[in-house]
Amino acid sequence: MPTLVPILRIFDYAKAMEFYVDWLGFAVDWTDQPTNAPAYVQVSLAGVALNLSEHHGDCSPGARIRVIEFAGLAEYHQQLLEKDYRYNRPGLRVPAWNARALEMEVIDPFGNRLTFTEVPG
Repeated sequence: MPTLVPILRIFDYAKAMEFYVDWLGFAVDWTDQPTNAPAYVQVSLAGVALNLSEHHGDCSPGARIRVIEFAGLAEYHQQLLEKDYRYNRPGLRVPAWNARALEMEVIDPFGNRLTFTEVPG
């Protein structure tokens, strides 16, 4: 089965690392940033890979990504709150489409939205 890796537009590498790595806990898989050029980096967490790009023509800011089947969402949510990230304090909600599911939405510094969803089996 092919793998889908979304590309999200970022404008500031350091701010992106603060959000995705320091706060959300993604790992940096690799970075491509020649001297005096925009950064392109892959981050991953729990089997989810994202490409983050400072390159102008790659994509537009304001994308929305849904991360489905995210196990342990309530615990992950609590870990994020404990980090006391001053720019984002997400809540957990039960979506209208499934009373057993949980969702958490975070918005990165560039307007991209990630919705993490867990549906217990």
